[in-house]
Amino acid sequence: MVYHSGATQRILKLFVLSLLLLSCTAAVQLPKLSPDAVILTFGDSLTYGTGVKVGQAYPSVLTALTGREVVNAGIPGEVTKEGLARLPALLDEVRPELVIICHGGNDMLRRQSMGAVARNLRAMIELVQARGIAVVLIALPDLGIFLSPPSFYRDLGATLKVPVEEDVISEILANPGLKSDQIHPNSEGYRMMAEAVYQRLLEAGAL
Repeated sequence: MVYHSGATQRILKLFVLSLLLLSCTAAVQLPKLSPDAVILTFGDSLTYGTGVKVGQAYPSVLTALTGREVVNAGIPGEVTKEGLARLPALLDEVRPELVIICHGGNDMLRRQSMGAVARNLRAMIELVQARGIAVVLIALPDLGIFLSPPSFYRDLGATLKVPVEEDVISEILANPGLKSDQIHPNSEGYRMMAEAVYQRLLEAGAL
């Protein structure tokens, strides 16, 4: 007979809960995009394509990969509070079937409250979902030693049933050969970003 102490049992329970959380996030499915669907990519300079020529930003690459119109709605330097204020009118204008949100990096650079960033991102996602529009979230790393995304990205994905691409930006920023400067990809990096999002869309059944 194997005896587990109370502390060991608690650790095992937390481990099981973590696995369940991961599986829930990975299992999220999206509606299949129609052939004439419009995809809205929403964010800051990483969406805009700072550091590369027009046509090399990840939304342009994603257009070629998906065969759908992809609208680039990135504004360099924008923080999540500003993005949240901008989003409703943009949804009315573009009328997308899918919104890809890549936001929070400028908040972290400015050492804003992580709680406020999480609340703003949640409000963005809920605003989009309330209109019956699908969402994908791209996690951005805090620029520390380990380049790890804050846990709220994964938590939002699990709670709001949104696919989250957690790894690609961290991988790009960790590789000097994929960057145009300290915080922006080069053309190869943006292509890698688009391919990672495309893979998420395939896994979620959107394509």
